Amino acid sequence: MTRLARGGVALVLLYTVLITGADAIVKTLGQSYSAAQMFAVSGFVVVLLCLVCGRASGEPLTLLTLRPVTPGLMALRSGATVVAAVAFFEAFRQLQFAEVFLFVGLMPLISALMAGPVLGERIRMSSWIALGFGGIGMMCLFPQGWSSVGSGHLVALLAAISGTYSMVLARLISRQETRATLQVLYPNLALALVMLPPLFGLWVPMSAAHLGIAVLYGVLLFAARLVLVRALTDVPAHVATSLMKLQFVWMVVIGFALFGEVPGLHVFAGVMLVIGSGLLLVYEDRLEGAWRAVARDFSPGRG
Repeated sequence: MTRLARGGVALVLLYTVLITGADAIVKTLGQSYSAAQMFAVSGFVVVLLCLVCGRASGEPLTLLTLRPVTPGLMALRSGATVVAAVAFFEAFRQLQFAEVFLFVGLMPLISALMAGPVLGERIRMSSWIALGFGGIGMMCLFPQGWSSVGSGHLVALLAAISGTYSMVLARLISRQETRATLQVLYPNLALALVMLPPLFGLWVPMSAAHLGIAVLYGVLLFAARLVLVRALTDVPAHVATSLMKLQFVWMVVIGFALFGEVPGLHVFAGVMLVIGSGLLLVYEDRLEGAWRAVARDFSPGRG
């Protein structure tokens, strides 16, 4: 593993801590406030932080400097981010913290399949095999059969698909766009603006403590997304999302400590299958890299 890749791995691990903290706030405040209120407040906090960072870097804040290199792709990423944010918000309201992770765990498998049409990368047979095992792991969430599938599970699946699409697009955009803050700015600006119209009928007065927590959520979200965008420039999307499985540990701990949630054995069984299928992709990626290095070292004309 190169030094650059090791740095990317470290950033992904930091991301898991930041985003789990943000998710815990969503689950806490989501019982009292609507998605529109949470994301309008946090979205504008993130936008403000992006502008402050841009100003601190010495760049003038003009339409020219804020214009993305690939506006069409940025619009697609922003739309996918809005869908994922709202869907995850609703999933956290309806499901246990650890249950949502099963769908988060599917993201590296989905990204491995999306890499073909979006990034032009070859879809390997192992990706389909891993997705199959991940699907079996997800089915462990429903020991009583498909009749136990609820709306929370469906929105969690929608969140996983749209969230993965947003992350794969981030890697595609980063091939041309070197300003990571723009990849955080526009999706959150879109999120805040989309939430404004419904907010007029859903606003609930917030206490100073809850407002402070909502602002903290915005700060954590800003840090997490900025860290993730930088990480995705150094490591493949499916490798990054596989490393995110560390979130399950934080989710179980926080779910028990803050919400008194104890996942059933079927949840742990499903998670092990999902984690194992994701690690298969990481292992094959490393093995393929090693074979390429061997082929390069022993190619004709070398030495």
